[in-house]
Amino acid sequence: MTPEERVRRAKALLEDPLLNEAFEKLKEDLMNRWSYSGTTDLEARESIWLAIRLLDKIHGHITSIVETGHMNEVLDKQHPHI
Repeated sequence: MTPEERVRRAKALLEDPLLNEAFEKLKEDLMNRWSYSGTTDLEARESIWLAIRLLDKIHGHITSIVETGHMNEVLDKQHPHI
C-alpha cells in the first residue's frame, strides 16, 4: 500500500460515522463500567482502564497516519527537491 493510499484509507476511517459511533459507544460503556465498579475490584478497574487506553491508542494511530500524510504533503510543496 502506498503512503497516499494509507492516508486516504485512514481519513476514510476517521470520517466513517459507524466507526466513530463504535469508538464513542465503547468508550462510554467502559467509562460507565469503570465508574460503577467497586473501589476494591482493582483487577476489573485496571482491565477497563487498559481497554480505554487501547481505544485511545487505536484512534490516535489512525489520526497520526492522516496527520503525517498531511505534513508530508506540506513539506513536498514547500521543499519539492528534498
